[in-house]
Amino acid sequence: MAEQHQRYKKKIMAEINVVPYIDVMLVLLIIFMITAPLLSQGIKVELPQVVSEPLESDTKEPLVVTVNAEGDYFLNIGEDTETPVNHELLVARVAAVLRHQPGTPVMVRGDKDVNYGKVVIAMALLQKAGAPGIGLITEAPDLPRKK
Repeated sequence: MAEQHQRYKKKIMAEINVVPYIDVMLVLLIIFMITAPLLSQGIKVELPQVVSEPLESDTKEPLVVTVNAEGDYFLNIGEDTETPVNHELLVARVAAVLRHQPGTPVMVRGDKDVNYGKVVIAMALLQKAGAPGIGLITEAPDLPRKK
């Protein structure tokens, strides 16, 4: 009888059960499909990675959008640079300049007291006009002098 018991011994299964792996992969796929569009929203801005330096003089003159403390937009091109421009005119003028001079740098100069949202709107309008990258103009801080 001992010999019969050894004959009917179960064979070891050498298969991998992949059903749990498929479940995990489907959950990850759904998570990535939901989060990917959320990550791509927003304004693309190239942030400096080191201490910034002034622009070289041999580069093209930058297109500058100024946002004053009241939130009005001004453009350094056109007939009257001291007259505020509305959103549509800003987008149209910037798009025209970038069409005729594709490598023109685009900069935003915002007053330190302006609402942050106004600067973000200006950057979104510049992106809508086709600016590939937007720089921010700042002043160097006053450093204490050594005696």
